[in-house]
Amino acid sequence: MLNKKNILNLNWIKTNGMLPVIIQDYISHKVLMHGYMNETALLKTQKDGVVTFYSRTKKRLWTKGETSGNYLKVIEITTDCDYDTLLILTTSKNLTCHLGNESCFSLKNNNTNFLFELEKIIENNKTCAKNSYTSYLYQSGTSRIAQKVGEEAVETILAAMKKDKNELINESSDLIYHLIVLLHDQHLNFNMILDNLKSRNKTA
Repeated sequence: MLNKKNILNLNWIKTNGMLPVIIQDYISHKVLMHGYMNETALLKTQKDGVVTFYSRTKKRLWTKGETSGNYLKVIEITTDCDYDTLLILTTSKNLTCHLGNESCFSLKNNNTNFLFELEKIIENNKTCAKNSYTSYLYQSGTSRIAQKVGEEAVETILAAMKKDKNELINESSDLIYHLIVLLHDQHLNFNMILDNLKSRNKTA
């Protein structure tokens, strides 16, 4: 949450008491939407742990998800260098945009974002797509999933030894897919791996 020093430094006068707020997905870092907060909305957001805006059209506080149920859970709140804009990292279970899109902005997914999109697909297929290969793996249990990771790792090594680039790409793709399945089987996600790599890099 926003610390006391940053709250005191917020420039409400410059923004006429209404701070622009950028909402960003905590995992993929995709920009989801933009809104505004007055001081009351910010305090409520801090207190409840879910994003509440001030609606300039409704002229009242508006908690995102109060109708749809798709609340934006607050992970972190920060400000820009001028203390006149907020950036809020959030998590949510459903699509953010009222038009049925993940983001209110038309953004082209980069490869890193697709990795997190793939995680969502895998997690969804885990329970919703009963006839999918992903669902079959989860029904088979941890031992079978771990075995598949091992098999794909060996096949990746063999492709590299043969110096077959196309096969190496394909086998690496299979390996990453099965690794993500294994991580989610253990209630982990790829972002945790990236966080661990970043922490290791600081001491490398």
